[in-house]
Amino acid sequence: MLNNTKDIIFIGKKPLMTYVTSAIIQLSAMPTITLKARGLSIGLAVDVAQIIKRKTNAFEIGTVKIDSESLESTDGKTRNVSTIEIPIKRTW
Repeated sequence: MLNNTKDIIFIGKKPLMTYVTSAIIQLSAMPTITLKARGLSIGLAVDVAQIIKRKTNAFEIGTVKIDSESLESTDGKTRNVSTIEIPIKRTW
């Protein structure tokens, strides 16, 4: 199944519950969503997934994909940044 941008939530610097609420709203309309994060936001993405799973019991976490990307920083150097994709699907 190919993901489109509507079923992907990019995790950044907003508060934790903003992402939890957004994910639950998306999951009410779609069977599966994917949380994507990189760098320091990975921990926040894991927290969002765990809250959704533990507090609702209506969703499950799929196979997590971890990877790294090469990005060019402002000083012109290429750096590897870790990434994570966490699929979450409805169980009802």
